[in-house]
Amino acid sequence: MSSEILRPGRSLGTYPEREHAPPNWLEAVAHRIAGPFARRLRAGQLDANRFLQRVHAEGKGLDKLKTIELRDRVVALRREFLRRGLVDELCARAFAIVREVSGRTLGMRHFDSQILGGWAILQGMVAEMETGEGKTLTATLPACTAAMAGIPVHVITVNDYLAGRDCELMSPLYNVLDMSVGAITEKVNDPKARQKIYARNIVYCTSQQVTFDYLRDRIEMGHRRGRLYRSIDNLRSGVSPSARLLLRGLCFGIVDEADSVLIDEARTPLKLSGPAANQVDRRVLRQALKLADQMDNYGKGYRIDDSRNVVLTDQGKDYLAQLVADLEGHWTSPRRRELLVKQGLSAKHLFIKDRHYLVRDGKIQIIDQNTGRAMPDRTWELGLHQMIEAKEQVEITDPADSLARITYQRFFRRYLRLGAMSGTAQEVAGELWSVYHMAVVKISSNKPSQRRSLQTRMYRTANEKWADVVTRAKAVQAQGRAVLIGTRSVETSEQLSALLAKAGLEHEVLNARQDRREADIVAQAGKAGRITVATNMAGRGTDIHLAPEVTAAGGLHVIATERNDARRIDRQLFGRCARQGDPGSVEAILSWEDEIMDFCAPRLIFRLACQINCQTNRFTYWAGLVLTRSAQRAVERRHARTRKNLLKQDQRLDDIFAFSGPME
Repeated sequence: MSSEILRPGRSLGTYPEREHAPPNWLEAVAHRIAGPFARRLRAGQLDANRFLQRVHAEGKGLDKLKTIELRDRVVALRREFLRRGLVDELCARAFAIVREVSGRTLGMRHFDSQILGGWAILQGMVAEMETGEGKTLTATLPACTAAMAGIPVHVITVNDYLAGRDCELMSPLYNVLDMSVGAITEKVNDPKARQKIYARNIVYCTSQQVTFDYLRDRIEMGHRRGRLYRSIDNLRSGVSPSARLLLRGLCFGIVDEADSVLIDEARTPLKLSGPAANQVDRRVLRQALKLADQMDNYGKGYRIDDSRNVVLTDQGKDYLAQLVADLEGHWTSPRRRELLVKQGLSAKHLFIKDRHYLVRDGKIQIIDQNTGRAMPDRTWELGLHQMIEAKEQVEITDPADSLARITYQRFFRRYLRLGAMSGTAQEVAGELWSVYHMAVVKISSNKPSQRRSLQTRMYRTANEKWADVVTRAKAVQAQGRAVLIGTRSVETSEQLSALLAKAGLEHEVLNARQDRREADIVAQAGKAGRITVATNMAGRGTDIHLAPEVTAAGGLHVIATERNDARRIDRQLFGRCARQGDPGSVEAILSWEDEIMDFCAPRLIFRLACQINCQTNRFTYWAGLVLTRSAQRAVERRHARTRKNLLKQDQRLDDIFAFSGPME
């Protein structure tokens, strides 16, 4: 990213952000051809070892200084930053001071790997650090350094719990360095309170909270978005429009769990909504579901394509026209009735209870497919949410009109400087570069990994798989170790829970139903003999601390019961064990009936083998491994296409609104 904001003496303005201009066709072609080489060149420019030596040199003698003397050095360093900018020499001095103060206040002194990770983040790169390497502490290095230079910092994570927790844990360090810090969560409802928090040096927040606050600011600005307009507003007497803005701009963002925020979440645009002008017709929704049932009985009226969209066939459209011949209103319009029935079919077949959503407190709550968490403040658009409410026979809410929209790709590219960290980023390094112009740098772990990977087991049926999962959990528990079993959905986690209970094995379940008890469940997961069943542990950001007797017995054992949509998420689950040199082991127990196999057309090979009596255990194992990996790659490609198409659509909308005004 550009170092424009780091020039000494440069004013950041009233609302600094990067204006991203889409490339012309020649620039796009050049970027596509030279992109991989430029990405590797950028990553190679990080002179990490030289910077590490500077930090060690600057740190000599700091342990002999009193805390008040360290604070005096911070004051002097701030003056130097304002005069010279964020040059390597001053950054190394800042890192050394932060490390010393952290050791005194938090009892945690940054490892060399954390210094290297912090340096990569400050340089606008993605630091890939093994799970458990202390990314929360790593973020304090670039955050404090930028704050010393007078640059507002946003530390962006995946959920409110982590934002609040990290802010509270790291605040003693910031307080000693005389830096103000706060957390923006959904509990902070008052706009003035949010504005005060955003005015602090370092702000912890979620990607969703900061993006929606940015959209609120865009609406508040209206057409007065230029720098000249805001400068004039500041000269006015009384309350100017600029005084009501929440953010101070987009200066320096540090993204935790970068692959989750910048890649997985980027498949869906964020929309700020308001009350709809028209109320929903609940009778029409119920009619649509009834018609969807009749289309199912017809049998050949629709199909589901590779992108999980319902497509009506010509026969289906004709049959639907016959079904609604006596109905009026919405049903007289072919386009309207087809959309309604497609939404009804989607609600029935594509969105499954306890897999894609929960029914909690009489409301539909969407489940994040990457983290397994419930997202009560999100809704599906185009009436789909109301259709699912009708399907589950809960109170049907009124739809909302979109006031503003933005994609994560567009939003995060507006930061003047953006750095990130993740446990798994190498698989999406090309996309991170092409979209955000961020190179991925692999940071070596502080201690060598002692993780043992056991052979994957592949079974013909799901029942055989679950029986073996229970057997393996019981065997490992008998060794005095802790067991973590990863599942893909609430449905399968509760199915496995019933089997464990039937076998007399005590255990805890962590899924979207228990997300309020997450911290307590994870805190107990490292005890001897503890079995924990959890849906997608990706992005949970909470360490499983092992009891001494568990470490002595061999550490945590992780069992994956299905492959996820991306290899990254599998790696994140396995990364829950063997942290910081602890022992641990991982294995996958899979079957041909796993959900991911639905995306693999060559599954027919297995059925053919059954018919010709060639289904040996060896064939089942090797064919299963190959086809599972093939299916996973197919899903990864599909999601990548979705993100690419969304980015293209975003750019087309930008061109359309170029004359009528921005779409945010």
